[in-house]
Amino acid sequence: MPSYAEVRFYVSGIWLLIKGDEQGFKQLDLSDRGLLRSFWAFVWCLPAMFVTWAWWRMMFLQAMPPGTKTGGLFFFRLGMLEAIDWILPLILVGIVCALFGLGQKFPTMVIVVNWLSVPFAYAYAVLAAAFILPIGMTGFLALLHLSLLVAVVVALTRVMHMLCGPQPLLVTALVMVLIVPDMLLSEVLQRFLGVYPS
Repeated sequence: MPSYAEVRFYVSGIWLLIKGDEQGFKQLDLSDRGLLRSFWAFVWCLPAMFVTWAWWRMMFLQAMPPGTKTGGLFFFRLGMLEAIDWILPLILVGIVCALFGLGQKFPTMVIVVNWLSVPFAYAYAVLAAAFILPIGMTGFLALLHLSLLVAVVVALTRVMHMLCGPQPLLVTALVMVLIVPDMLLSEVLQRFLGVYPS
């Protein structure tokens, strides 16, 4: 499992890519081993996910009749959702790369997207914690949530531009398959698994 120093080094490399600096690639392990190790990003995101799940549980219980309880199965199902939301976009990116003849760039895309998930997972966790705490300002927090989504889109667009060059159609397609399926399928899967606060 990559150490904190390694993860910070990788994330700083991605930050350079977002800023348009190709030196960022030198701070990433782009080998086959680096590709496999990049999936440790999921483990690094788990503490942040637990905070987000706690917020989701709170919303779920608020929408349920009094006395409703949730146990380990509830969090297991949320973990399943996270895993699906993590893997499915990468599969779709692979399909797009195959269609555009960019198979050689696919491993790098996976590495970058995996490690990019870490800072955003913790940003969402901070936001989820703010929703949990009785501090009010729900409208402001909702605006921050929207701003964070915009930041994700911008970051992915910048990184994909660095990987693919000036190809707006391709960059747009890649960003869309990374974000839109997750947004469309999440609620469907949440309802199917019985963790949607209805």
